[in-house]
Amino acid sequence: MSHPTLKDTLPIWWRIGLLSFGGPAAQIALMHRLIVDEKQWLSEQQYLNALSFCMLLPGPEAMQLATYTGWRLHGVRGGLIAGLLFVLPGAFVVMGFAALYALYGSTPTLETVFLGIKAAVLVIVFEALLRVARKGLTGTAHRVIAGLSFVSLFFFALPFPFVIFSAALYGYFTARPGAGLSNSTNPVAWQKTATTIVIWLAIWILPLLFIPLVTGYDVLGDIGAFFSKLATVTFGGAYAVLAYMAQEAVETHNWLSATEMVDGLGLAETTPGPLILVTEFVGFLAGARAEGGMNLWLGISAALVTLWATFAPCFLWVFAGAPYIDWLTSKPKLRAALSAISAAVVGVILNLSIWFALHVLFTRVQVTDWGIMSASVPVLSSLNFAAVGLMVLAAILLIRLKRSVLFTLATCASAAATLLLI
Repeated sequence: MSHPTLKDTLPIWWRIGLLSFGGPAAQIALMHRLIVDEKQWLSEQQYLNALSFCMLLPGPEAMQLATYTGWRLHGVRGGLIAGLLFVLPGAFVVMGFAALYALYGSTPTLETVFLGIKAAVLVIVFEALLRVARKGLTGTAHRVIAGLSFVSLFFFALPFPFVIFSAALYGYFTARPGAGLSNSTNPVAWQKTATTIVIWLAIWILPLLFIPLVTGYDVLGDIGAFFSKLATVTFGGAYAVLAYMAQEAVETHNWLSATEMVDGLGLAETTPGPLILVTEFVGFLAGARAEGGMNLWLGISAALVTLWATFAPCFLWVFAGAPYIDWLTSKPKLRAALSAISAAVVGVILNLSIWFALHVLFTRVQVTDWGIMSASVPVLSSLNFAAVGLMVLAAILLIRLKRSVLFTLATCASAAATLLLI
């Protein structure tokens, strides 16, 4: 285990923020490669424990995992830096693209370039998935949990929280007496936790109450309230909350159309940062169109309010709960519950990875039902041969030639860009 200075960590957090394409599975894979394998800032077990904890929280688990790592290395300041640098690069990109979209519509040229990035991310994801599975699935029971987790999500579309909490309950009630670590870690004083909660609740809520009063735009208050509510129920990340957000934003508030919502998700999938940044796209369009015309400054203000309402709660959850992770893992039953969650997380990542792969390699994917079961099935004739070729190129660079993630992403993006000239 290495112990970097805060200055040493900054380039890595920037690197993760700039390269975190492809949603939670890819981001978790990238952080595992950099934080555990290359820098050794966390051990494998610490990483899995933290990931299991973040999976229990509402909001983007990858961003919260980065925040936790920064907190563990350098306290609240380190957590803030890691979390913000994870979000800000993608937030700036989404802001710019949302403005372009509001003015001109979709941008096929950028979609082609990002195809190369997504194809490379596929290789990164599956390589990391295999490493995590080998190290995290330590027994038959854990392999069964991972398999059931995948089947429950991919074929039965069971709620994400149900899958995670079921694994936790299984681990808790099947723990062997005396298994795990001794109770050598003292729990955090409740007064300190309460203070953290009060401070971060104020940081989260007060600006959202203050901004509409000062600006006079009621839509900013509506956006702040809506996305604050969303931040408390987004278990499972952007995919889990998309249906709810689409229904409310499209049908109830009429902020954008269903087609625009799909375009927003596609934009978030092809830019760095958590997929939940799709909320910024929605907030931008809601603000820009609030007065009937096109007000880009109000759109930018609404996007900033959306970002605050979406990500300020993440720091609350992590800073309040992170000090308890070591204590939780010192308790035999709780440690067994976290281990079971870690196994379920492998199935979760596999589910997200396959979903991501289908939508990268095929231009048409449809949901097919078999009684109580359903699954995303690609239309074989829609196979994107360019995406397959770019994925093979990424595999050669990353696995065969051992090139860096940055070099692989840049090369595949450049290769995709040349397709525009053919």
